[in-house]
Amino acid sequence: MMPVLSEQARGTVSLVGAGPGDLELLTLRAWRRLQMAEVLVYDNLVGPGIVDLAPPQAQRLYVGKSAGNHTLPQDEICQLLVRLAQQGRRVVRLKGGDPFVFGRGGEEMDRLLQHQIPVEIVPGITAALGAAASFGFPLTHRDHAQSCVFVTGHQKDHKVELNWPALAQPGQTVVIYMGVTGLETIASGLQSAGLPGNTPAALVYKATWPQEAIFPTRLCDLASTAERYGVKPPSLLVIGSVVSLAQAWSIRSHPS
Repeated sequence: MMPVLSEQARGTVSLVGAGPGDLELLTLRAWRRLQMAEVLVYDNLVGPGIVDLAPPQAQRLYVGKSAGNHTLPQDEICQLLVRLAQQGRRVVRLKGGDPFVFGRGGEEMDRLLQHQIPVEIVPGITAALGAAASFGFPLTHRDHAQSCVFVTGHQKDHKVELNWPALAQPGQTVVIYMGVTGLETIASGLQSAGLPGNTPAALVYKATWPQEAIFPTRLCDLASTAERYGVKPPSLLVIGSVVSLAQAWSIRSHPS
């Protein structure tokens, strides 16, 4: 880990996790790095008000990516970070959730290290933890789930090819990031591997954001639930009996 940056430090990049959305879930270290930023490179999953924590004079560069719409391709984002650091600037790369949980932080770190640029990783609360806390369901529970698995439903080649038998194990919570566009494949794959169709599930839209919403359902009804309520990214898919323990089952809002 890099030492705490001083006012004289230059030519560094901090990969900072902004958490799931709620400003108050930002870590103290993340707040400190934002206060010291000369350049802020941020994406579209950064919660409201967090970008404003950077100094007014800091340069702000939006490089957000959403389904089918990339402001900059990932390779160009990596090049941008290298170029800014080589200019001797203090760069904060602000990413929703945690940089190392489906945030491509590993790719950016590798590129920076290839150019001998000092890199600091500032972890953030990942979306699954935010969703569980916001809606009151544990990800593990002695009576329901003794393990929890995070997987991505959006692979590099845009296919949904997961280890279905490993995910269909009993006593396990499965959290799928970026899986809304592949719900039919996910439900079919898990059921074919032996997970019952009536397994409790939930679609969680923008957990901890002002417009957060939860849509309870069953594994076999995932696609129809998403269609009925117009659920779209960014949403998490949570599968397992722990979601039956949620304290806020009522649909709070409709995603806009």
